[in-house]
Amino acid sequence: MASKFQSRLVGTIILVAIGVIFLPDLFDGKKQHYQEQFASIPLQPEITDEVEYETIPAPEFAEVDLPPEPVTVVIDEPQPEQQVEVTAAAIEAANQPLKVEPQPVTEPKVGNQDSAWVVQLGVFRNFDNANQLVERLRKAGYQAHVFPKQPQQGDLARVVVGPDVSKQKLSGDIKKLEELTGLKGRLVRFNPLNP
Repeated sequence: MASKFQSRLVGTIILVAIGVIFLPDLFDGKKQHYQEQFASIPLQPEITDEVEYETIPAPEFAEVDLPPEPVTVVIDEPQPEQQVEVTAAAIEAANQPLKVEPQPVTEPKVGNQDSAWVVQLGVFRNFDNANQLVERLRKAGYQAHVFPKQPQQGDLARVVVGPDVSKQKLSGDIKKLEELTGLKGRLVRFNPLNP
């Protein structure tokens, strides 16, 4: 008879062997195997000898009633062709390559910068106040603008009336604008590149 120690040792070895064999399958769960499905592409399509032909229907003729007498049509008489004399000098000039000289870049004329005027009514920190003033001026019939059009943080809004080429017309409008808005405007030159 074997001793108790040997019995326990054999039992422990059997339990460990069963655990080593069966526990990994138990803890792995169901394994999923991914296999890409490929559709087989035939190398050459099968050609059948049977070809279906479609029949084309016969054309249909419509009956047209023609007038009993021949019809005459009057066409404008052709203009006589103009004759152009071709000389040897004209042929040589046509065969020579066209020479184009680049035009020098010119600076804008000084008078163009002074051509327009605006009445600046004020400079505002609050763009909403400037826009309200512009709306009031537009309702009164003036061409009013706020600059800059796309304000950024820290920019000041300038409200101007114009531009106009006539300096006298705008200087006459300054009194009307002061009565309408309560702001004393001043006449300044308009620069289209930096309004």
